[in-house]
Amino acid sequence: MACNASKTHLLRSIAKRGYATCPRLVGDTSPIAVNVLDNKLVVATADASVPVSRVSIVLRAGSRYEAYDTQGASHLLRLAGTLSTERSTAFAIARNIQQVGGTLTAWGDREFVGYTVETTADNVETGLRYLQDLLQPAFKPWELKDNAKTLYNQLDSVSKEERAIELAHKAAFRTGLGNSIYIPRFQLGNISSESLLHFVGSTFNPSTAAVVGVGVDNNLLSGFAQNLIFPSGGGAIKSNNSYYGGDARKDTAGDRAVVAVVGEGGVATNQNEALAFAILRQAVGGGAATKRGKSAGAFGEAVSCAGDAPVSYQAINKSYTDAGVFGFVASAGSKDIGKAVEFLVRALKSGSVSDKDVARGKAVLKARALSNYSSDGELSKQIARQAAITRTVLEADALVAAIDAVSVQQVQAAAKKVAGSKLSVGAIGNLANVPYASDLA
Repeated sequence: MACNASKTHLLRSIAKRGYATCPRLVGDTSPIAVNVLDNKLVVATADASVPVSRVSIVLRAGSRYEAYDTQGASHLLRLAGTLSTERSTAFAIARNIQQVGGTLTAWGDREFVGYTVETTADNVETGLRYLQDLLQPAFKPWELKDNAKTLYNQLDSVSKEERAIELAHKAAFRTGLGNSIYIPRFQLGNISSESLLHFVGSTFNPSTAAVVGVGVDNNLLSGFAQNLIFPSGGGAIKSNNSYYGGDARKDTAGDRAVVAVVGEGGVATNQNEALAFAILRQAVGGGAATKRGKSAGAFGEAVSCAGDAPVSYQAINKSYTDAGVFGFVASAGSKDIGKAVEFLVRALKSGSVSDKDVARGKAVLKARALSNYSSDGELSKQIARQAAITRTVLEADALVAAIDAVSVQQVQAAAKKVAGSKLSVGAIGNLANVPYASDLA
């Protein structure tokens, strides 16, 4: 019997192992290839020399596409990433991917649901084998019932800051983009398998989906994408993107309050506007540049003027395909939150930003963009979102050039757009001293 060692040249085997375990240099970025298949499915790859390959299928099946009686369907789709499909059992998927040292994860937001498989470079085909099965979910009733506790645990782990942002979206858009990315508790156990299959049939569409990979050959991934089978019946889905403004409040026990205040933001499909709002977020005070540092910008100054009470805050910038929100989320004691919110709203409604702040905002945004592009996990997310929204992907140097090209006037126009819009307030906690949106106008 022939020895297995004779099947592969020894020097070639050693070279392959050494090459596979040598990651690229920090700050180095990989060329990105993008092509659109005949069925309008977008394929984007960064063929980096990395030991771990990542492939994602991104589907326009986020919470904004849910109807009132199917609220939470997108959350269940994320859960279905670990459940049985029409072709494979949950055990087979988990066992076979784990056998090659891989992982399969599901993620999502208001617009997209994505499934990502990570394996070593020489086992990528095993990961792809089970990744494609997720386009044909089974939603077996007993599996959904068995995972009910997982849903409860996920809901219990949502922070109050996240809940306040969800409430702010509800106040801003009501339905569509106002739908939470988390399943409402009254929907637990009420969404049938048939309803989920109908939701999948309506949203899983190649013309609005993308397949992206890092550390994968573009020809290999294009061949994989070409053979994907999507559920029949998928088509263009309309979703509400009308901005209304107002209040969404939830009183809870305790002596703290978390408040999110937003106005109209940028649209992701408008590159210049989206980048202007991204720069504005850093300019007004997107967060401290160093650990335990103090945030610069209008928001940092506003919190300092509000008093000595400890206030935790963060700028919010959410851009979607046809709408967006911009503002802040703040957390403080119930006695201090009202004053902090008032000062932060003054900064938000000022409608102005200095040249110095814009320059700083650009510098911080470029640094973070390059950091994301040089990290394989973050690069995969960046490619996935750009490919799914704009049907194309910017190279790292092109993105930096686009940021540099945004003028101070464009950033100021973004600030004025927020200042001139009706505010939306989402609040949770002890709301005794939290102002309403009409009080902040």
